[in-house]
Amino acid sequence: MERNVSVERNTEIELRLLTEAIYLKYSYDFRDYSGASIKRRVNHAMSQFECNTISALQEKVLHDPTAFMQLLQLLTIPVSEMFRDPSHFLAIRREVVPLLRTYPSIKIWIAGCSTGEEVYSMAILLREEGLLDRTIIYATDINPRSLEKARQGIFSMENVRTYTANYQQAGGQCSFADYYTAAYGYAIFDKALRENVTFADHSLATDSVFSEIQLISCRNVLIYFNKKLQDRAFGLFHESLCHRGFLVLGSKETPNFSAFGNQFEPLVKQERIYRKS
Repeated sequence: MERNVSVERNTEIELRLLTEAIYLKYSYDFRDYSGASIKRRVNHAMSQFECNTISALQEKVLHDPTAFMQLLQLLTIPVSEMFRDPSHFLAIRREVVPLLRTYPSIKIWIAGCSTGEEVYSMAILLREEGLLDRTIIYATDINPRSLEKARQGIFSMENVRTYTANYQQAGGQCSFADYYTAAYGYAIFDKALRENVTFADHSLATDSVFSEIQLISCRNVLIYFNKKLQDRAFGLFHESLCHRGFLVLGSKETPNFSAFGNQFEPLVKQERIYRKS
């Protein structure tokens, strides 16, 4: 029993040293990510790098920037799909879009955009609602490789059947195939969808706010943060949103238990769509 406690304590120390070293060397801040989440991903990375200890992994990535970039991919595993949770996008179409129409221009921040599935989903929805031309979308992530894939707008055709079904359930008004060209097993999405998109490196752990945003979408990102970092993120969102701006979260995320719980009120509670109070 004492040995197990000692091993667990050593693991916690090594994890803390690894995240501190990554921050000091590369300025990526994982220090306030959920302990269980970061531990699971580091364990996976150890097997990929064939390291027996976290300390050995730390030594490797500190002295080899290429190895760190490989580790970054494992620590920020992108898991997404277009129109993920179709009822969520249907609620945005029905409940949020009519209110967005009242703004002469619209700014949307997609925080933690990963490889871009959410970005293209939002752009398609806005185009169908006649709002894309007067919208600027800021798509941000900490992973440069994910951002580059998002910029390219190229996705495997293997996933398009799922994307198409999601799109239809989300109230899609056209044929989903109208938005991409199929070639060599890939779907290449219409570049017009990203003409008003700015892709940028941004960390919710270390960077500052955007100003006067009408809608922020940050879905399935906060579940990987501890409470301190969640509070920081909600503070950024609150400061960035305009009066009565919209915050949309993932299905397991809520501002209710954060330091900003009374600063947001539900618009469509079951779909985690909130408004700044």
